[in-house]
Amino acid sequence: MMIFEETPLLGAYTIDPEPLVDDRGAFLRLFCRREFEAHGLNTALAQCSMSYSRRQGTLRGLHYQRPPHAEVKLVRVTRGAVFDVIVDLRSNSHTFKRWYGVELTAENRRMLYVPEGFAHGIQTLQDDTELFYQMSEFHHPESAAGVRWDDPAFRIVWPSVPKRIMHERDRTYPDFLP
Repeated sequence: MMIFEETPLLGAYTIDPEPLVDDRGAFLRLFCRREFEAHGLNTALAQCSMSYSRRQGTLRGLHYQRPPHAEVKLVRVTRGAVFDVIVDLRSNSHTFKRWYGVELTAENRRMLYVPEGFAHGIQTLQDDTELFYQMSEFHHPESAAGVRWDDPAFRIVWPSVPKRIMHERDRTYPDFLP
């Protein structure tokens, strides 16, 4: 069983696996097509990826794929902790340009379901952090896009860190223009 909780952004969910615990430890279901379909969520799975960040304060994003290769992501931390941010870029949505952030950790086992049309980014809260991604679409470099992490159109409040570590591409995306 999993507990699905819709975020303030339409179509995005946090998902908490309910552990079955006994004297050996615990068993957790992390994906069930029936449970996802019951909530009207995309169950396609094209690829799985992992990212590893050595240092606290590493910021990756905000990334997305443009149509016709827009993708759904299911994100989970397997080691460490992140502040995970999504931004609704769907111009026809009543939550257009709004953002949502949630702390995902290896300990809380929470997952984030990121619908098509959302930008996604993370900032690590601990050294040696790993994220596991399931995506509904294959990576298409020609459809890859991003918005700047500090774009004034979104006013995202990122956690303070002693040093922010970023790829130049993420730091220099242009301002968002709908």
